[in-house]
Amino acid sequence: MSTRKNNDWKKRDGVVYSTSDDFEFNLSEDEVTETLPPNQQQLKVQLDKKARGGKQVTLITGFVGSDEDLQVLGKLLKNKFGVGGSAKDGEILIQGDLRDKALDLLLKEGYKAKKSGG
Repeated sequence: MSTRKNNDWKKRDGVVYSTSDDFEFNLSEDEVTETLPPNQQQLKVQLDKKARGGKQVTLITGFVGSDEDLQVLGKLLKNKFGVGGSAKDGEILIQGDLRDKALDLLLKEGYKAKKSGG
């Protein structure tokens, strides 16, 4: 077992040098975002067509939690509706105008969700 520190400079790209003797660089892998239970999530379901070549997408924002849990919820929605999309940075993108269906499914799954302008 190696006692060497992790010196992968690519993970520290953009970090400013510190002259402090007791400075400890943390890659924040230990700080996992705690996923709120569905009934505490405040999700917003809206239609978005900006910068998408005129195509409409349903955008679900406001998810608080780990990226893995966001992926799971995104996959559930995409599979239920048989469409493509993505889930990253706390947002789920679903191809097409599926606001009503997405809102119904989220409410059925126990999430607090509402439609908002967009």
